[in-house]
Amino acid sequence: MKLCKFWLLIAVVVVSANMATVAVLAQSGTLTGAGSTFVNPLMSKWSKEYNTLHSNVKINYQSIGSGGGRQQFLAKTVAFGASDAPLTDEQLAQAGGVGNVVHIPVTQGSVVIAYNLPDVSKQLRFSPETIAGIYLGTIRMWNDPKIAADNPGMSSPLKPVLVVHRSDGSGTTDIFTDYLTKVSDEWKSKVGHGTSVQWPVGIGGQGNEGVANQVRNTVGGVGYIELAYARQNKIAYGSVKNRAGNYIDPDPKNVTNVTASLQNIPSDLRFSITDQAGAQAYPIAGTTWVLLYKTQPDAEQGRLVTAFFQWALHDGQRYANELDYAVLAPNLVKKSDAALRTVMCGGTPCLQK
Repeated sequence: MKLCKFWLLIAVVVVSANMATVAVLAQSGTLTGAGSTFVNPLMSKWSKEYNTLHSNVKINYQSIGSGGGRQQFLAKTVAFGASDAPLTDEQLAQAGGVGNVVHIPVTQGSVVIAYNLPDVSKQLRFSPETIAGIYLGTIRMWNDPKIAADNPGMSSPLKPVLVVHRSDGSGTTDIFTDYLTKVSDEWKSKVGHGTSVQWPVGIGGQGNEGVANQVRNTVGGVGYIELAYARQNKIAYGSVKNRAGNYIDPDPKNVTNVTASLQNIPSDLRFSITDQAGAQAYPIAGTTWVLLYKTQPDAEQGRLVTAFFQWALHDGQRYANELDYAVLAPNLVKKSDAALRTVMCGGTPCLQK
């Protein structure tokens, strides 16, 4: 009897060891993703912290712009795409239909109006009319009456406004032009909304990094970039007048508050948060979505990618504010988590917990 118990104990140990090995192997591999430059600082932090927790998992994220990320996703050359604009109906059709792709909101943030005016020490204020005028090319000097009206008492510099925009397909552009389309009928009729548009004026920069560098190196320059790029590069940025008539700083908390009050978020999680109501709502804000195929072509990779983004939705949110992103509101975390759990690996949900 004692001998039987001994061999039973050995068997249990061996089985347990094998199960532990399986668990380790299930957390081994490299995930390649591509897309949004908007989210790159946070994605880099997530990748590093997750690798610290799971040393056998490496996340290789290529910050090539939302347009490039969507293309790579549709070509199935990456485990996930990241985009600051959801896929269009046409793009969903390319991916095999509406039900074949899952949009997972993973973070949100502010698009700021960054500028290079060394002689201006006070933060500038921008109304919707002024922003539209700058990008339509009707406001050409920093001492324009519209800028002066936004900033009473400021000594306006006698410098030309040198406009910088994105040169690549960009989710940041999608957010910015979505906002302009809502606040300016002239912009809506002449230019419109998209990840890439025909700009009436200005020079282009590749990625948020490229626009930030152009503005930083151009006295009189102005461009739209994600908040983190402005702060990291020590570039001045303005407050923006919202629908309530208040000039709001692009602090991440003013984005989280917007999402917390959103009503009727669609079931496919494709939505916009620009120009929302609310006294403290920052109006030029957007979402980064992770794009996943609902049926994962590689089950092991599917388990890795869903585990990583489940961690990002929960534990990973702690890193958002320190990198100038908005912490996802609880209502959106719940919806994102539910969407992530619909992703399938080999006929069963990739996430088993």
